Amino acid sequence: MKRIALLFATGALLLTAAEKRTFTGVITDTMCGANHNAMGVSPDSKCVLECVKHDKSVKFALYDGRNVYTLSDQQTPEKYAGQKVKITGTLYEKTKILQVDSIEPAAGGK
Repeated sequence: MKRIALLFATGALLLTAAEKRTFTGVITDTMCGANHNAMGVSPDSKCVLECVKHDKSVKFALYDGRNVYTLSDQQTPEKYAGQKVKITGTLYEKTKILQVDSIEPAAGGK
């Protein structure tokens, strides 16, 4: 009986596990998100880099037009700050963290 319960529990976990997907959006930061106007720094790419550099609690993120997702990779996004990208990875909905497998420029990049 315990084996059957364990088997069902394992199956349920596998069914609810996040899967890899492709996300398209702009590399931003967790402080400004979609709107960099409040900081008074332009262009947006400069604002993103300054926000991340000067405040250790601020992280690189992806803004997809509706949501801001914190990126697990905090090195690669630096070269794409303010640019449109495609990210392949796994989104953890509860934490809004996007586990990054790859980042590449998207069509219509800037």
